[in-house]
Amino acid sequence: MRERKTTIFFNLLGLLMGIALLSSHPAKAQYTGFKPVADLAAFKKQFATESAKVSTITSNFTQVKTLTALTETITSTGKFWFQRSNRVRIDYQKPFHYLIVMNGDKMLVKNDQKENRINVKSNKLFQQVNRIMIDCVQGTILDSKDFTTKVFENEKGYLLEMTPTSKTLKEFFQTIVLQVEKKDYTARSIEMNEPSGDKTVISFTDKTLNTTLADALFSL
Repeated sequence: MRERKTTIFFNLLGLLMGIALLSSHPAKAQYTGFKPVADLAAFKKQFATESAKVSTITSNFTQVKTLTALTETITSTGKFWFQRSNRVRIDYQKPFHYLIVMNGDKMLVKNDQKENRINVKSNKLFQQVNRIMIDCVQGTILDSKDFTTKVFENEKGYLLEMTPTSKTLKEFFQTIVLQVEKKDYTARSIEMNEPSGDKTVISFTDKTLNTTLADALFSL
């Protein structure tokens, strides 16, 4: 179950890095330093325009996991690659090695002991996550019924609070909070809050966009 949750988590991470999930629900300010976005329609239009310009992303990441059962946090670091369409590679490098590659409807999960190959079509949860990713790439995510989203802004960026509406996603996430840079509309951080009270925060650094990525990165 732990491995399954980790796999789904990073698939969602991949799609969120590509294009944020949006809907037209009104926002109420509740984040320090942020206010509801002034013109939601204009933001959606600009966000879609900027997101469509991104064909690849390469980024370092730091993940901080807070477990309610423990008094300390667990920190991991690694590297992330995204390529349209439906290609994601997440490489945990410290404190342990853990690799996830998603290429179309196929997935590879690998650590030092073993590797698993998964057919996304064989699992309803994987199908749902894959559908969300496809919606992102095709630009139809604005009509997604999988989340309701509140959008906030400050001088440097936007904050999207996403609440799952589907029963399946609710089992894994209570809310997902995505912070986006105003300068290029890429993700600065993603906070995933689970129903159990556990929290995972991913911060992205050293991002590069639209560079050529080798096919071998996404080889299964």
